[in-house]
Amino acid sequence: MPQHIIMLCIGFVLDILFGDPQFLWHPVQGIGKLIEQMERGLFFLFGIEQDREADKRKKRLAGNILVIVVLAVSVGVTVLLLIFIKRICPELEFALGCIICYQMLAMKSLRVESMKVYDSLQVGDMEKARYAVSMIVGRDTEDLTGEGIVKAAVETVAENTSDGVIAPLFYMLLFGPVGGVFYKAVNTMDSMVGYRNDRYCYFGTAAARLDDVLNFVPARLSAAAMMIAAFLTGMDVKNAWNIYKRDRYNHKSPNSAQTEAVCAGALNVQLAGPAYYFGELVDKPVIGDKGREIEAEDIKKANRLLYISSVIVLVLGVLVNAGFFALR
Repeated sequence: MPQHIIMLCIGFVLDILFGDPQFLWHPVQGIGKLIEQMERGLFFLFGIEQDREADKRKKRLAGNILVIVVLAVSVGVTVLLLIFIKRICPELEFALGCIICYQMLAMKSLRVESMKVYDSLQVGDMEKARYAVSMIVGRDTEDLTGEGIVKAAVETVAENTSDGVIAPLFYMLLFGPVGGVFYKAVNTMDSMVGYRNDRYCYFGTAAARLDDVLNFVPARLSAAAMMIAAFLTGMDVKNAWNIYKRDRYNHKSPNSAQTEAVCAGALNVQLAGPAYYFGELVDKPVIGDKGREIEAEDIKKANRLLYISSVIVLVLGVLVNAGFFALR
């Protein structure tokens, strides 16, 4: 078995067991700090003002530089660190590879954070539930109803089944820990600057488009795995397939609605729709049919789909890699 596959399997188990401990520094934090500093520096260097259409060429150029530098630094540091540690002790290099794989996955942390929403709703603490959901979504949460809170949590779990778990898993299956860092760097840039507002329009274009490209295959792989997971857990897989076919592009991103559509169909609920972002109502299309009212238990069900889908992709990836390795 290739060494990077063993690293990934160990990292996957570590994520299931420990998630992201608060006391442990995370590489994505470093990537985020780098993006923040690069953004400030580039806006100053190019003299970009936030709301001037005339600055769009400067913003595009600055955004391209941001992507190149952040990827070069993130991947370069990871590669050099692994090479350096390997020269000291190969066993330490293997251990570091396992830790990097572990930190690139967000399965348990996603479940833990979404279940904080569930627990708050169970005791009727709406303010605590709104705060908990605000930690995992980008929309305004101050005025969300109970239904809106659950819907936001379920959508986040469904979307991040791909973005937070299966996509980095996919690239680590192909390229090991370095592949995971590369994907996370792009995904973090997209989450920080990939907006179409006055500040980031044009500046975040390169990051957003690269993120769309990298997520194209993983999003569809995640949707397929989620349908298998729906079948294995006794959910409505037929409806999941029907809603997927109809609503998989009901999002501004070509990838985000892929897993949301499967989840909505499997649970027989309606997701997405209009929502407030930074005080402004955004009219987004709905995903799924309102076969029943969404409820707090659906957060648990979405997490079940998350875990089983992730295991399916990992097992499939290991078997494919083992097959190629055996044919050598």
